[in-house]
Amino acid sequence: MKYIKPVFLILLLSHFSLGFSQTNSTLNIQHVVDVPMACASLPMTMIHDQLGRPYMYVAQKEGGLTIYDISNISTPLLVLTVPTTDFDTLDVTSLTQEGNFIYLSLGNFFAGGNQYSGMAVVDVTNPLTSFVTDFWKHSVPGQGAGFVAIEGNYAYLAAMGNGLITFDVTNKSNIIFLSQFVPNINFPDPSPDPNKYNARGMEVRNDTIYLVYDAGGLRIIDVTNKLSPSQIGQYSIPDLNGLPRAYNNIILDDSLVYITIDYCGLEVLNISNPSNITQVGWWNPWGCPGNNWFTSTGHTNEIAYDANCEVLFLSSGKSEMYVIDISDPSQPDSMDVYGNTTNNLGTWGVSQYDDKIFLSYICTFIPFPGNWPGVKILSYDNSCSTSIEESNENDISIYPNPTSSMITIDFGTADLTNAQYEITTILGEVVTSKSISHQEEQINIAHYPNGIYLLLFKNKNKHRTIKIIKE
Repeated sequence: MKYIKPVFLILLLSHFSLGFSQTNSTLNIQHVVDVPMACASLPMTMIHDQLGRPYMYVAQKEGGLTIYDISNISTPLLVLTVPTTDFDTLDVTSLTQEGNFIYLSLGNFFAGGNQYSGMAVVDVTNPLTSFVTDFWKHSVPGQGAGFVAIEGNYAYLAAMGNGLITFDVTNKSNIIFLSQFVPNINFPDPSPDPNKYNARGMEVRNDTIYLVYDAGGLRIIDVTNKLSPSQIGQYSIPDLNGLPRAYNNIILDDSLVYITIDYCGLEVLNISNPSNITQVGWWNPWGCPGNNWFTSTGHTNEIAYDANCEVLFLSSGKSEMYVIDISDPSQPDSMDVYGNTTNNLGTWGVSQYDDKIFLSYICTFIPFPGNWPGVKILSYDNSCSTSIEESNENDISIYPNPTSSMITIDFGTADLTNAQYEITTILGEVVTSKSISHQEEQINIAHYPNGIYLLLFKNKNKHRTIKIIKE
């Protein structure tokens, strides 16, 4: 069953004065195929091969890493299993691909602290003959591991109770442990339960880790010195003061992050200043904090991002999947829903590739019933057109971009009759505005704070929005 809620796509905040008009949007989500699995080897999450080859990789918990041939998308075929015996029986919980290598987070975080944290590297140069090049296992139990991220020759493991672990993976056959950083648990609650402070998910950019620390909110960690990481920022949603938090997963997009907060939906934060992280928006469909973990009909866990369409795909437990329109980050809104709350099906993982969505379903009793394990593959319309007539991509250009001082706006062949432009912050605050009289304009933005800005151009029949990055 599918329910679609049409919404208006918003290019900026509603007070923006240029008068854009949008069309109702639906992604036309369609079911493609079910890939049934077993409750004894739950599919936690899965990804399409990032090199475009027709394979799906599944982190299948007790079932290890499984690889499916999806060249015929209607009949996926299991072609290889890398068993947990290759990882000293540690369960496979998540996976990330960089080139011809898959990085696995190891250790069952459902096991109440009994499993060790670990990481493995798998060579998938030929997916049909994939093999483990090396794996690493922590010496102390720490509730398993939730995620692994890669930047350059370094891997970062969200190792639940063991915090953030940094590795040198230059040699894929020799994982080198570099450091372990466990954030201070005395935030945001003055009397913390140490069993609830767990490194769950993360993003990495330019030697900075954006770590979702479950009950401990968001932590920003500088890993420039791999041997001695240091925390440079922290945030937790103030509406949940004194109540359980469950920061599960994160997407980084320039100066914004999108975070799933389990029974409390999706939070949008501005992280351009790590010492002053601010809330931009909050999608809160289940009435948090008036609900709770046991009664909520939704539990957002994993998250995927289609930047072109400006939408997020959220696995939402009993509610299966929500699609969130983030064209206006201050007002995230659901635009599509897949599944329902009465069919005893529940999701854990989600990923997106091209025009396909991959959803993993698990067997569970609490906090929602789930009686079918496997992966559902869906398709959607990712053309993402609106009713606004867009200029040719070459009509208007900005250079240099990113920049720290001067920018040049070249309006190309655009008709400048009654034309105007505005530059706004990502939150819609107008920085500058003027009518256009020349085909080329120069603006000094050296005094702008670093971050993302939007150039909005309008003439009698064209609208155009271009992102400017000040650094």
